[in-house]
Amino acid sequence: MRRRDFLLLTAATAIAGNPASAEVKTPRIGLIQTESRQENQRLLDALSEGLSALGWSDGSNIAILDRRAEGRTERLPGIVKELIGSGVSVLVTVGTPATLAAKRASAITPIVLVGVDDPVALGVVDSLAQPGGNVTGLSLTSSEMIVKRLQLLRELVPDLRRLGVIVRRDPGLDQKLQDIRSTAGQMGIEVWMLETTSGRSLEFSFMRLRSERCEAVYVASGPLGPAKRAQIIALAAETRLPAIYSFRVFPVDEGLMSFAAEYGDLFRRAAGFVDKILKGAKPADLPVQQPTTFELVINLNTAKALGLTVPPSILGRADQVIE
Repeated sequence: MRRRDFLLLTAATAIAGNPASAEVKTPRIGLIQTESRQENQRLLDALSEGLSALGWSDGSNIAILDRRAEGRTERLPGIVKELIGSGVSVLVTVGTPATLAAKRASAITPIVLVGVDDPVALGVVDSLAQPGGNVTGLSLTSSEMIVKRLQLLRELVPDLRRLGVIVRRDPGLDQKLQDIRSTAGQMGIEVWMLETTSGRSLEFSFMRLRSERCEAVYVASGPLGPAKRAQIIALAAETRLPAIYSFRVFPVDEGLMSFAAEYGDLFRRAAGFVDKILKGAKPADLPVQQPTTFELVINLNTAKALGLTVPPSILGRADQVIE
């Protein structure tokens, strides 16, 4: 037998003995979300839409492994471990807890974060322009959003002079508070910062805002969990304080108003990062991007319950009006 024929026969025998070796491995994309499927299905749809536009189809040439913690952050390390163990090519992490769980689990698996307020302060990237390491993606860092939220509150409450700001102790909080305080000061608004860590502290915070005669509330943290969101919305209604939120889920759940990054757009853009990584790019070489599309949502039922008339200037700019 000639040497060439012998080599071909050997290769064919090896493939026959191990059929999987003859197949091209389908890349797996692990998607990790903290909230429930009901709340975040549209984000998975946006990611799939973005990937499809780039030639990737779930169930065809990629597999998307969608995992939810159902609001229980303690489940995230186990979810991350399972996905990495399954051989994912990329992890797409939604929000701070999921991103931290993934980063702590691996310094090698590429991670595309979405919706993290300040990834530099969080310590998962070196800088927005040069992330370094295995993490890149789309942040929520945008001074424009702070300015717009305060302007919306001033339009809604023209005599606004005292503003309560509700926050929790998140990474990057100090810079966020500095930006809010500085912007509010330029508008002649006095700010009362109240940090909350529990349901009881939330109750105390709203009592304090009412006693200090604050005219509106800026909830700078979120989306929190369903129970905590419901409590904040109920307290704002009880104290009859108009509130603006950082996530659209609040007005959907009967909060007054939100101005936020449009998450569907963020997820469609996240597909671009996944595409580049699957084609060989390194996260360290892909700059973190900031939001460019924003969404204003207003709940008119809540406005009426508070005795507020929403100006036409706001209604005309709203992306969604809930009635």
